[in-house]
Amino acid sequence: MKKNKIVVTGGCGYIGSHTIVELVGAGFEIISIDNYASSNDRIMAQIGQIVGKDIVNYPIDLCNFEAVKQIFEQHQDVVGIIHFAAYKTVPESVAKPLMYFENNLMSLINILKISALYDIKSIVFSSSCSVYGNVSKLPVTEKSKIQEPESPYARTKIMGEKIIEDFVKTNAVNAIALRYFNPVGAHESGLIGELPIGTPDNLVPFITQTAIGIRPKLSVFGTDYPTPDGTCVRDYVHVSDIAEAHVKAIQHLNTHHNQAQYEVFNLGTGKGVSVKEAIEAFEKATNLMLNYDFAPRRPGDVAAIYANNRKAKKILHWTPTRTLEQ
Repeated sequence: MKKNKIVVTGGCGYIGSHTIVELVGAGFEIISIDNYASSNDRIMAQIGQIVGKDIVNYPIDLCNFEAVKQIFEQHQDVVGIIHFAAYKTVPESVAKPLMYFENNLMSLINILKISALYDIKSIVFSSSCSVYGNVSKLPVTEKSKIQEPESPYARTKIMGEKIIEDFVKTNAVNAIALRYFNPVGAHESGLIGELPIGTPDNLVPFITQTAIGIRPKLSVFGTDYPTPDGTCVRDYVHVSDIAEAHVKAIQHLNTHHNQAQYEVFNLGTGKGVSVKEAIEAFEKATNLMLNYDFAPRRPGDVAAIYANNRKAKKILHWTPTRTLEQ
């Protein structure tokens, strides 16, 4: 039996696609599950161009347990699952909370049921720094208090982590939750990157779409936050660095089954950058001036957050290497 087959849910998404590239490079065999709810069916072909081989994707809804079970019946040598698949926009979650609770939690529960049914020992969960809410002390560590969430999206991540934490207590499974800060950038080939459907909710795709004329202007939401320049502060970390962390996380789980059954790690650079500073960095890197204005605060946004990433450096041996300009 092979010891390297990994299922990646949400494999056609932004971070999932980059992680597949890194996993293949590390010698893993990959099965993807993605129903294209917030991704594009062209992505697998583009991943194939990068890695030089075809990757199988099953376009099924993870909330359909029987459909998920059929896939694992065909692949009973899976040794780990990396679970990205989820709805992820803060404003949409504020507008449609039940849709987010149903999709994000039911899909996770089905994945956990599958792991128990097929004796899959390793699970990596895609979490978020949004679980910290509005914090009083920066940078945040994994021991920072979980605040009242600012959005239903953030609440699904908190609940997802708690579900996994309870699940591993009574199942022979080891799990890691990776709390991403703000993924940005694209694979160096340019074949895959952040490709939001409809109007972007994240800063960087809105910057790039404004720069090439898809969007007439960029709105900066809020100028009165308690930050140095009044705009939100975030920890922008390159998506390929985040992808590499998933490889290290699954490798860690596959070789440390006798240690902690459940751990969380921050994935960030450790440096806070304001929205205005991010815009200025883009203008400097590209020699393009952006058309932007200022708008009222957006519901669900926290004022400032950036990571203490020492735990990931120490235990996973992960260090982000790419700069904001890159």
